[in-house]
Amino acid sequence: MSRYHAMTEVPATAGFKEGDVLFLCGELFGRGYANGIVEEAKSKGMTIIGATVGRRDADNTLRALNAEELATAEENLGGKIINIPLEAGFDMEPGKDGVAPVDRFKGVKPDDFASVKLDQAELAYSKEKGTERFCNNLKAVIAELEKMIPAGSNLLVVHTMAGGIPRARVFMPILNKLFKGQGDRFLSSEAFWNSDMGKLCDASFNEVTADTFRYLIDATAGLREKFPVHYAAYGYHGTAVLIDGVSTWQSYTPYLQGWAKIRLEDIAIEAWEKGIKATVYNCPEILTNSSALFLGVENSLYPLMGALRNEGVDSVVAECQSLLREGTTVDELLEIANTYLTSELVTSTRDFDNWPQHNSPEQQEYMLNTSAELIGMNADPKEIVCAVLSRAVFTGVGALMFNSSWDPKAPVFWLNHDVIAKVLATK
Repeated sequence: MSRYHAMTEVPATAGFKEGDVLFLCGELFGRGYANGIVEEAKSKGMTIIGATVGRRDADNTLRALNAEELATAEENLGGKIINIPLEAGFDMEPGKDGVAPVDRFKGVKPDDFASVKLDQAELAYSKEKGTERFCNNLKAVIAELEKMIPAGSNLLVVHTMAGGIPRARVFMPILNKLFKGQGDRFLSSEAFWNSDMGKLCDASFNEVTADTFRYLIDATAGLREKFPVHYAAYGYHGTAVLIDGVSTWQSYTPYLQGWAKIRLEDIAIEAWEKGIKATVYNCPEILTNSSALFLGVENSLYPLMGALRNEGVDSVVAECQSLLREGTTVDELLEIANTYLTSELVTSTRDFDNWPQHNSPEQQEYMLNTSAELIGMNADPKEIVCAVLSRAVFTGVGALMFNSSWDPKAPVFWLNHDVIAKVLATK
């Protein structure tokens, strides 16, 4: 039975009020999905409390933020940050032999990825220690959080942790080829994923993106005995967009974090089975600083303009038009995006039940060339339509998640372009 569950109607306004608390588990950097729900909470007069991943010194020691870093982070959040490092993952955690996973690649060149062999027992030890460190720090964070919640308050806990690419230099050129490579520079995501380096990425993605949600639910068990606690997490599992005028599910390929995102959904489903309403909201593709590695992910963002038109949200479409080169129209962008989304090179990997899929040279080349063509239609490469549409997405997503979290109806929701346009029409 498919778990696909699209939110089709805008949820009723949440009952959160002034004095209630939003706790953001994951540090805000720049602008992204989480800004939307934070802005919704602020508009209700809620108290915003955040966390930090901490920082690494030159010797890789994990530490809390210094005074300047803390002030910057709190200004960015617009709230108080509990200054205990919540860095997730284990890539910097020494194994029994004293060597951290990131240090096991010294001398390894990007083209050597298939021949690298890693000691799985050492990696398992690093993972165990990384989990132990995170959970101990999380326990301390939650103890501080409890002191900051007024009696009688509602608590909205928002999990924003994602990623987990090991921080060894060799990974970035590999991933650049994997996601952006064409011709001789193309790299098969399947070949990489089946290597020891790929398996390390898989374990790291699971720990950072998914398992931290379970740790968070477990760590806040005591809070559930004292306060009404609502949980929301950010997922991705493809999005339904307008294709030939019909709302149709599609996805970015290759999305290697996809297996971890499915695990995130599994954790929410397990929580619901225990009577804990923790919901994962699968959000549409956007283009941000953090998603720029995945060039082409934004190709399926353009059809949002069609959904916005359908709901009469003409101001966003007009803003997009104003950013295009002279003589270029929104309709031309929509036509190119639709041609891309109906191409056999794209539809051949459109398989919900076997998501995520791996890349192919032809599919990736077409995706990247279409991306370049569409971005090239902007008048200024620094002021692009994708930025406007991305802001629209996280504004819409923020409102939908915030209001749905008051009384969620399912452990997993897809927030597709149609319902995002509907909620933006109410703003």
